[in-house]
Amino acid sequence: MGPAKVLFVMADYGHDPTETAVPYAAFKLAGFEVQFATENGKAPECDKKMLRGITQKLLGATKPAVNAYDEMSKTTEFLQPVSWSSPDFSLDSYNLVFLPGGHEKGVRQVIDSPIIHKQLAQYFPATRKPSKKAVAAICHGVMVLSETLDADGKSIIHECDTTALPARFEQVAFWGTRAFLGDYYKTYGVGSDDVEVSVRKRLDNPAKQYKNSLSPSPFVVQEEKFNYLSGRFPNDAQLLAEKTIALVQSILS
Repeated sequence: MGPAKVLFVMADYGHDPTETAVPYAAFKLAGFEVQFATENGKAPECDKKMLRGITQKLLGATKPAVNAYDEMSKTTEFLQPVSWSSPDFSLDSYNLVFLPGGHEKGVRQVIDSPIIHKQLAQYFPATRKPSKKAVAAICHGVMVLSETLDADGKSIIHECDTTALPARFEQVAFWGTRAFLGDYYKTYGVGSDDVEVSVRKRLDNPAKQYKNSLSPSPFVVQEEKFNYLSGRFPNDAQLLAEKTIALVQSILS
């Protein structure tokens, strides 16, 4: 068997650079074959506020993460993604679908996409163990899954353990920056549900299934019934990548 095949599902603009570039670098180091997909095959761009200028220095990616992003953004796979709206596009050939997060409003292109919902509604059930397919998501990437509904109108992760961006973190970022960034930290605008609330609404038993940590230390949740892992925010990206690599290597061995 050849190397594990990984697909990063991306919006044209707005994903968090740390949550994209750190896992990418780890997957490449592990020998995985990585591809990117955007709606029409346009090279994606991550959120510039997290990469450059005063907002990067105060709120954004660390210098190593910026360096990792700059390296990734020069690669052929990043510059020449496949198109997820192409008629012949399918997730079936991938061992891992990776969903980075980001709070910039551009990520709604993926979260709200009927095409991605249809693809994931077919792919995610196939990650039920034992399986050679897996999904990993971080931050708003978890919402792509929670907002994807099956034939019964339930989220495809309705029975899974998961985490996502904690409401406390989202509220602190929003209120702390509202004076100079407006509703930048609210992906669906002022008054919309926090990511945590949106995800909890889609779970069968949120009190039991939704796992949370308000510590800055890396925190990742691994589901037992499916090959599915989730993280909360950029601090979790490296650990999520490491646990995802271990999972994918184990299911393909």
